[in-house]
Amino acid sequence: MKNTNRRKIEFRSQKGQAVTEFALALPILVLLLFAVIQFGITFNNYVTLTDATRAGARKAAVSRQQSSPSAVVTTAVRNSAANLTQSNLNVSVTSTWQPGADVTVTATYPYQIKLLGIPLKKGNLKSTTTERVE
Repeated sequence: MKNTNRRKIEFRSQKGQAVTEFALALPILVLLLFAVIQFGITFNNYVTLTDATRAGARKAAVSRQQSSPSAVVTTAVRNSAANLTQSNLNVSVTSTWQPGADVTVTATYPYQIKLLGIPLKKGNLKSTTTERVE
């Protein structure tokens, strides 16, 4: 015998399904988007820092005749890294300034990767370039 008192539940309408799935996936997508943006900013800072040390090393290669070659090189690095916060940019120049000697330009810049205000990773970006003094 069949029980006829049971009601049959029918799910014909799926109107809210897409909205519910989107609501569940949105936080994950937003976190991924913010992570990509944070990593992009950090990578851009690293590329800028690397370019700045190269510019400084090129300037150092031809600046041994200057009265203060280290200051000239530091200015070249800072000018090349104009979009970085200058107070956080540390530049060091090492050389004997003799013809044929090496000159090493090193720059460091702090970074911090945060998602939703929570720091995930922080440290210093570092770039070093060596050229030969002319």
